[in-house]
Amino acid sequence: MPVPRQRLVVPALCVSVLVALGCVAAPQAPSGQPQRPAPTATAAGEQPDTDVDGTDTVEEFQADVEAARVIAEAYWSEKFDASGLAFQPVAELIPYVREGQVACGGQGLGLNNAAYCSAGDFIAYDARWAFGAFRQIGDAFIFYLLGHEYAHAIQRRLRIQQQFTIEQELQADCMAGAYLGDMEKAGRLRLAAGDLEELAAGLEAVGDDPGQPWFAEGAHGTAKQRTRAFSNGYSQSLELCNLF
Repeated sequence: MPVPRQRLVVPALCVSVLVALGCVAAPQAPSGQPQRPAPTATAAGEQPDTDVDGTDTVEEFQADVEAARVIAEAYWSEKFDASGLAFQPVAELIPYVREGQVACGGQGLGLNNAAYCSAGDFIAYDARWAFGAFRQIGDAFIFYLLGHEYAHAIQRRLRIQQQFTIEQELQADCMAGAYLGDMEKAGRLRLAAGDLEELAAGLEAVGDDPGQPWFAEGAHGTAKQRTRAFSNGYSQSLELCNLF
């Protein structure tokens, strides 16, 4: 019987509470109002399978996803306020379980993926894949996953568009590190024993394959580059993320 892992603690919030991280290019809204996500009619209520051994349950997973969303909103709201900017939270957080169940800018999202869609201003994720990562890597990685995708929403709000995909992605890793590190320093969340190891394992897993050209469309960076970007944000906040 597996030994239950210690869980990341969120002391200041009243929330009822990857194997590989995918990130698709987010289509832009063509004009007018942002497009809303387009789930199929049977999307509501479908959930990943419950863990058979009673640990790392769907309920724990959903609570961590919600906690990560709330913390990200609080963090970026405070940063925008400090910079004299108006903050608008991401409109929706949408789980899906089938390929093409949620569309972004007319393009169906694939499995084993999480993405921010600027066309509808939402974050969508394959619930079964994310739940598998939650069980295999740990709950701290879910906070990183949501932090990374939320960072893409912040880039959109600040109208940051780098020349190469890898620059955009490494900046998002830095921002995810800053949100986790800063909120831990502020006492808004507490990393339990083993959480940093979980994050290191997750970041090691999400690096590009050897030989991937850094300038290629969709490049995210090597495991070393992604770990360094996250660590820069975690230890030095947004100073090295080149945002404000």
